[in-house]
Amino acid sequence: ETVQDPSKFHPSEWYIANNMQRASTESQKSRSECMIAESWRLVDEIEKTTQKTQSDVNKKLEQRREEIKFWKQELDTKLEQIVHETEILLTFKNRLERALEGCKEPLVIAQKCLLYRQRRVGIDLVHDEVEQELVKEAEVLQGIIALLGRTLEQTNEQIRQNRSAKYNLEMDLKDKFTALTIDDYCASLTNDTPHIIYAENAMKLEANFVSPEDWIDFSNINVEKADKQRNNSLALKALIDGILSQTVNDMHKQCEMVNTAFRNRIKEVKDAKHKLETLLAMVMDETASQEKNIAALKKAIADKEGPVKVAQTRLEVRNHRPNVELCYDTVHSSLMSEVQEITKNIQRQDALAQAEIELKGLSCRQLSLEEEIKVKENTLYIDEVLCMQMRESLCINHY
Repeated sequence: ETVQDPSKFHPSEWYIANNMQRASTESQKSRSECMIAESWRLVDEIEKTTQKTQSDVNKKLEQRREEIKFWKQELDTKLEQIVHETEILLTFKNRLERALEGCKEPLVIAQKCLLYRQRRVGIDLVHDEVEQELVKEAEVLQGIIALLGRTLEQTNEQIRQNRSAKYNLEMDLKDKFTALTIDDYCASLTNDTPHIIYAENAMKLEANFVSPEDWIDFSNINVEKADKQRNNSLALKALIDGILSQTVNDMHKQCEMVNTAFRNRIKEVKDAKHKLETLLAMVMDETASQEKNIAALKKAIADKEGPVKVAQTRLEVRNHRPNVELCYDTVHSSLMSEVQEITKNIQRQDALAQAEIELKGLSCRQLSLEEEIKVKENTLYIDEVLCMQMRESLCINHY
């Protein structure tokens, strides 16, 4: 019997080994095939998921862009409105400033009239209706100036508020524009876009991230603030319109009151002056009459000199008749009567004295009337020339 070499395998082992190789390989191949199938399924699934996720993100991105566009449109509209309102309000401010300027001249004129009228003299320095209306005119104008001043301050404040709202809208819009630009860019990116990169640190959420609710609130507040200021502006415009037309009416009305009072007063003073002139003419006539009367009286007295001398000379001469001829005859008694009568008449000079007193009285009246006429002339010059001519230049405009 041949002894088996220990280094050699038995044929049965050889068969077993071959079978094992085959079985092992088939098993390996089968596992590998399963694995490949699984991998294909997985790749397919991942592909589908990735596509779906990316598509979802794209959809969300599109929605977000629409949302930003919506708010951008809102903000744009509000900005346009507030800018428009502010421009109109600036024209109203301009009207207020012009109205305020327009009040200065009438006030100066009213005060000048009051000052001029201080120069009236004597009895004419009277606190008349003209004076009362002028004082009222000055008060009305000062009141209007104060009111317009306050309204102007209010308008300036409103313009400031409008500009603040406008600034907030502009800042918000600027950010919205940037955000939209960024999201537009993001929307344009595809898997084939060059220059796309891995950015690991992009995953961390920043502390200053804002919630969507806060994001909406922020723009909402800006829109509401702009709306509020716009409504305030509209209300203020109506108020200014009302004030401007009311103040012009008040000024017109009071100006007319003053002018009417002036016209009435001037007529009154003219009438008084006319009456005084009539009286003066009467006094002048009377003076002339009295002067004639005095002249007549004086002549009458002078005329008596001859007769009294004749009578007295006759008596004197007849006193020289001699002895019994010195008779108290009818001639002598008549002469005595004549002398007495003439002397008595000459002594009635009290008529002349009285006439002289009357003349003096008339002269005083003449001076007094002339003075009073001068007073009236002065008043008329002040009221008619100085005040009324100045008031004619007064123009009250609608602003």
